[in-house]
Amino acid sequence: MARPAGLRFWLAVAATCGFAVPAGAQAPAINTLAQLFARLGACWVPPPPRAGDPGIEITVVVSFRRDGSLLGRPSIAYETPTVTEADRTRYEIALAQALQRCTPMPFTEELGGAVAGRPLRIRFDARKLKSTERIPWQPPKTL
Repeated sequence: MARPAGLRFWLAVAATCGFAVPAGAQAPAINTLAQLFARLGACWVPPPPRAGDPGIEITVVVSFRRDGSLLGRPSIAYETPTVTEADRTRYEIALAQALQRCTPMPFTEELGGAVAGRPLRIRFDARKLKSTERIPWQPPKTL
């Protein structure tokens, strides 16, 4: 489904191009998909919560080159549908900033060859109460 979210997302990416790895900082090489997902998750800083903001779940599809840089344009595959446009924009900007901070990824030669050109779905979840969390059941008090 084509909608303006993709355009907003890319405007956010363009606005955040100033992010870079600090000079002299050497990130450890990434050799597994689990390390890749963990690194991307560590780069994402959700926007500060606002009153009534339940958070959002966003799934983005990205492809990388062998050298760890982005190949083509990431696309948003899913966003929580009940979020307001203003909150959706805030979270899309945070996601664009995370991709800018993290790329290029320091892939090992093996992982770079394995993921090059392949679309990867990455889920960023900033909901306050996730579907897997349950409020613990408490037995009734007897007097």
